[in-house]
Amino acid sequence: MIRIHNSLTGEKQDLQPIKPGHIGMYVCGMTVYDNLHVGHARMMTVFDMVSRYLRHRGYDVTYVRNITDIDDKIIKRAAENGEPIGALTERVIEAINEDCAQLGIRRPDHEPRATQHVGNMIALIGKLVDKGYAYVAANGDVMYAVAKFDGYGRLSGKHLADLRAGARIDVDEFKRDPLDFVLWKHAKPGEPSWESPWGAGRPGWHIECSAMSEALLGTHFDIHGGGMDLKFPHHENEIAQSCAATGDKFVNLWIHNGFVNVDNEKMSKSLGNFFTVRDVLPTLRHPEVLRFFFLMSHYRGPINYSLDQLEQADAALRGIYTALRDVPKVPAVATEYTERFHEVMDDDLNTPEAIAVLQRMTREINLAKDTGKERKAAALAAELRSLADVLGIITLEPEQWFRLVKPATPGAAGVGAGAAADGGAVGGGAGSAGGSLTDAEVDSLVAARNAARKAKDFAESDRIRDQLAAAGVIVEDKPGGKSTWRRA
Repeated sequence: MIRIHNSLTGEKQDLQPIKPGHIGMYVCGMTVYDNLHVGHARMMTVFDMVSRYLRHRGYDVTYVRNITDIDDKIIKRAAENGEPIGALTERVIEAINEDCAQLGIRRPDHEPRATQHVGNMIALIGKLVDKGYAYVAANGDVMYAVAKFDGYGRLSGKHLADLRAGARIDVDEFKRDPLDFVLWKHAKPGEPSWESPWGAGRPGWHIECSAMSEALLGTHFDIHGGGMDLKFPHHENEIAQSCAATGDKFVNLWIHNGFVNVDNEKMSKSLGNFFTVRDVLPTLRHPEVLRFFFLMSHYRGPINYSLDQLEQADAALRGIYTALRDVPKVPAVATEYTERFHEVMDDDLNTPEAIAVLQRMTREINLAKDTGKERKAAALAAELRSLADVLGIITLEPEQWFRLVKPATPGAAGVGAGAAADGGAVGGGAGSAGGSLTDAEVDSLVAARNAARKAKDFAESDRIRDQLAAAGVIVEDKPGGKSTWRRA
């Protein structure tokens, strides 16, 4: 039985699908006004991991991750850029999809956009007005009356009295209660708007996810996820809206991932301490390093973004790829390692322990290779690859990994980072800081060196080796005259 920590109860609970064998999962996605930063990428990676693992365990998963494509921030950014809102959102969505693809984050089954579901939002707001949970304010906005909903604050552990004590009464003079939140915003000059029973306007942010999750997963589904910062008020407001409108339970299990911190402070655009994925990837050997960095920590805990952590991820990947080198491929067969992998992942998706299982397998593969037990090494390598695929890592062939260019000054963007030589860190084909040799040029020189060795022209062989070393290429001679190479 898979057990997952439920943010609503504060305890782990058995995953018991509403519909046997099927999991409906909704995750709050991006507001598309700017590029993906590392904190966003962690959230995307975490829920990609969740969906991968549930599918691996035999569940039929319907994964929904929304796109907010109408919002105050989007309107402001488009005006600052002097471009149409649609042009901005399309450009940012395309960039986010490219970044996610680099990180091995699969597209969700459904990716609804807020602008495609305005009709559903209007219908949901209408239900709340009819049931007395919402009211039309004097300025034309439709507000949710928080005091009408029993249990508000349960997800975040907040109490209405405490929230009111800290609220600014003058935030919005049209609210009956300072905690009430907007469901429908009346139209303002120059802003996009839709017709509604309350006049022209556009939806508030919180109503979007309630409407889109209901449209695609129904009024009661299995898992709702997002970053820890969405617990309050966004997810709290979703519960209030959806439960009040439908009378249904809404969500069985809430999953929230922890923050990415920089100098022990949450990475966020509002604080200005964020680094975009596009800042970071050119400083790494391969995007897989960033994904591995995320998975090294438990999804619920905070992680500190630093050069040391990224270097540890790179070194750990290098160790696994080294073990897989020169091992023939055979079909994967499950052993006690798979059993242990399932055991730790079934216990609240414990990826650090799952990676520890892969590293124990790595040590056993190396031992088998050293003692001439090639069949055992091959079997373990096949099983390791199969389990790593569940986490979305070890996606390259070992020789591909070792031919990737590692930047001359590797590191975290903004934290002692350097630029990738010739842009090769992501693409993995261009040269290194020492010599700008392409893969084809290296292959040609290695072949020439092998020919020199065969002809016993050791001076020429040594000269070519030195030339390759100056270009950051290390040649490794194997038994039988075969040579392989890797980037330093």
